[in-house]
Amino acid sequence: MSVKPVPDGYHAVQAYLIVQNATEAIEWYKEVFGTEEQMRLTGPGGSVGHAELQIGDSVVMLASEFPDMEVYAPEHFNGSPISMAIYLEDVDTVYQRAIDAGATAKRPVQDQFYGDRSGMIVDPFGHSWSLATHIEDVTPEEVQKRFDQMMSAGND
Repeated sequence: MSVKPVPDGYHAVQAYLIVQNATEAIEWYKEVFGTEEQMRLTGPGGSVGHAELQIGDSVVMLASEFPDMEVYAPEHFNGSPISMAIYLEDVDTVYQRAIDAGATAKRPVQDQFYGDRSGMIVDPFGHSWSLATHIEDVTPEEVQKRFDQMMSAGND
């Protein structure tokens, strides 16, 4: 039997979050997103060399910041230009839970032209998350039509 290039339970692309307080971040993601911790490699002083969290059918990897290895959390860069997107059963509930647990509201939850109900937060560790529940199946053509209408309405 040959070894698979992508292990079972993983996708070709995984998010790998770097945070200043990995232990606290892992607990926050468990509380807010309901993640399940699959593994954690704990290093000296309680640092986390690597952890894996199951979110739905995806694995998010996470580690502590290691400046001596040039591995930095968002604070080093004055924020992160990357946003994680996560589909949830109930975006409104999870959005409020995130805010109550210390996240910063970036965009309130509302229905979107592309068929999702979504909002955006920044977690206490500097990572942006687009939280969504899919509420309508929309063809690419209809999304473009709605987008064009939205853009032209903004130019009036």
